[in-house]
Amino acid sequence: MPRSHRRVLTHPDLVELDLLDLLHALADPTRMTIVRTLRSDVERPCGTFPVDVAPSTLTHHFRVLREAGVIRQRDEGNRRWTTLRLDDLNARFPGLLDSVLETYERQLAGT
Repeated sequence: MPRSHRRVLTHPDLVELDLLDLLHALADPTRMTIVRTLRSDVERPCGTFPVDVAPSTLTHHFRVLREAGVIRQRDEGNRRWTTLRLDDLNARFPGLLDSVLETYERQLAGT
């Protein structure tokens, strides 16, 4: 899509981050894969995440995460880059994301 036709990306301010929105965003396995990937990579282009969903579905998952304040996205040329808003999340809800990720990892490992 030409840059002039792309939607403006909105990101909530730190004070607008809501716990229930955050927990809802993290309650999906595909979105957790995105978050886990970003926890180990500083920034990634949108088409490079290890998920097996249609592009339109992936766009939906990014929107949910972005609107909850979990990720930040920016356009550069014809690519959209995604980063985890870890500093903002830790400022608003200290340790919550790490706790959710640790619990999820244990659940995946079956312990």
